[in-house]
Amino acid sequence: MATPSLSRRRRSRRPLLRLLFLLLLVGAVWGAGLVRFADSLPDTVEAPDTRTDAIVVLTGGSGRLNIGFDLLSEDRAEKLFISGVFPGTDIRQLLALVQREPHYLAARVNIGTAINTVGNARETADWMGEQGYASLRLVTAGYHMPRSLLEFRRALPDAKILPHPVFPEHVKQDEWWAWPGTSSLILREYNKFLLAWLRHTVVRVTSGSQRPPAKESNAS
Repeated sequence: MATPSLSRRRRSRRPLLRLLFLLLLVGAVWGAGLVRFADSLPDTVEAPDTRTDAIVVLTGGSGRLNIGFDLLSEDRAEKLFISGVFPGTDIRQLLALVQREPHYLAARVNIGTAINTVGNARETADWMGEQGYASLRLVTAGYHMPRSLLEFRRALPDAKILPHPVFPEHVKQDEWWAWPGTSSLILREYNKFLLAWLRHTVVRVTSGSQRPPAKESNAS
């Protein structure tokens, strides 16, 4: 039979054991989600020949601008919108950066100065509304695409959005776990994606719970 002091020690350990179990459970779910997130990253461009109203490039990674201008030169859309341009940079400077002739492309390019993915989506939604556009091809890095689509579909729920992932050479998606730089990048992006998903979920749940009650019918 256990002594009173031994029983007390066992009871005192129960909250700690429960906390440890909970942490292990959360860690296992987080780890499984990370693997699923990495495996779901796009590795090809779907519907590359489909034309949209606009091409939208999110700055911040290598190759995105060049691909955006290539798509515009191939007439895959009416206009190109570059979101996240450093304040003070104009269209001609961007054209010079990617070594394009400005005389026929400049009139088909607009820019925005958002500082993050949420801002990218919001300023693109405003621009799409001003242009009267209903479809876009979204150009950003493959590892950034899930979070970008999450934000863009929230900001543009009625628009047709075609993802056009870019694959930087330094990002080794196929064996991401074997490359410290790539694994660190994907891990950070996964955590950002989770936070964005959680934020949207909280907003959706709270906005739903705050809906006014339905009016009672006067019918008998």
